[in-house]
Amino acid sequence: MSAEPLLEAIDLHKRFGATPALDGLSLAIGGGEIVAVLGPSGSGKSTLLLCLAGILLADDGEVHYRGRSLAELSDGVRTRLRRDEFGFVFQFGQLVPELTAVDNVSLPLRLAGLTRRAAIARADDALTRLAVDDVRDKRAGEMSGGQGQRVAVARALASGPRVIFADEPTGSLDSANGEVVMELLVSAARDQGASIILVTHEPQIAAYADREVVVRDGRLAEVAAIT
Repeated sequence: MSAEPLLEAIDLHKRFGATPALDGLSLAIGGGEIVAVLGPSGSGKSTLLLCLAGILLADDGEVHYRGRSLAELSDGVRTRLRRDEFGFVFQFGQLVPELTAVDNVSLPLRLAGLTRRAAIARADDALTRLAVDDVRDKRAGEMSGGQGQRVAVARALASGPRVIFADEPTGSLDSANGEVVMELLVSAARDQGASIILVTHEPQIAAYADREVVVRDGRLAEVAAIT
């Protein structure tokens, strides 16, 4: 893990109408670090993740990525950042149902400018690393929940991101499949030197992180290294 923060939230405030979602929250994530964000429903943890990824802009405060304020970047630059340097895994994998597994994984790579051949080769490698190369040519509806989520993880990792944002990535899975997905996600991220920001309410999933932070009422309530 690098000494300087790769991604940093500084005194973030975010409101939705009269409801505060973030209330002065600050958090730094190092390169290669895995941070689990826990907290009750409505605590602000998913809003924090969206602000860190530049999908939402905070009302006050700043998010810095590699020393640059995301708010100072144009929409186009933030979009390219999410495409090229960030990876995303959500509770429901959000695969394109009409596409096969290999096409789902290769699509972001094609959008980034890779040739079809190069994109397919990288997608195949990612599917093999996540142990779902056997569903390469299946569509989302033909896969089990665990297989679909591993394909979603493969898609997030295929571009070689510096940061992976995972919002309840095992929430739709049983405990056995959830453990498999997390083991593969963490192993692949460590191989690539990627950081993970993991939003979860499950202590056994948070245990895969290097550090746990607890968010309550939009504030950082607790920070603990995992031993």
